[in-house]
Order: sequence, then C-alpha cells, then structure tokens
Amino acid sequence: MTQPLSPAAQAVKNAVLALYSDEKVHRFGWQLDAPTVAAALRAAANQVVPEPDDIDKGELSLAAIRNRCKVRAEIHAIAAELEGGR
Repeated sequence: MTQPLSPAAQAVKNAVLALYSDEKVHRFGWQLDAPTVAAALRAAANQVVPEPDDIDKGELSLAAIRNRCKVRAEIHAIAAELEGGR
C-alpha cells in the first residue's frame, strides 16, 4: 500500500484527475499521467527557478537566492513524490 500524498502533491494530482470526465479513465489515467506531470513540474521549476549556479547573484540578495532554491527544491520534491506515490 502506498503512503498518502502530501497536501501539495495531492492538490496537483486532484487537478489532473479533475480533467477526466470518464470515471474509468479517471481511475486508471493517473498511472499514465504521473510521470508526465512530474516531468512538467520539474521543467517548470527549472525554468522559473534556475540552478543556483545559473542565478545572477548580482541582482539578488542571499536571502532571495536561498528562497528561490527552497522553492525549486519543494517543486522537485512534489514531482518525486508524485512519481513514487502512483
């Protein structure tokens, strides 16, 4: 049995499942969608919050850089959870 998802990961999963009108697809579709959704989350995180080495440190304070890195890590964690909690 899989562990329950965190509230953040469950919210993403619920948003995807809400797109299905057919209950049969709703039930089994997530198994196919989870890797795609996780990849999309990672791509979005990488675009919005680049790798720490790619951040222009001249424009941001150390606190802002740390905050961005924290947000990036949280989005990647949601993606990993969704893949593991299929």
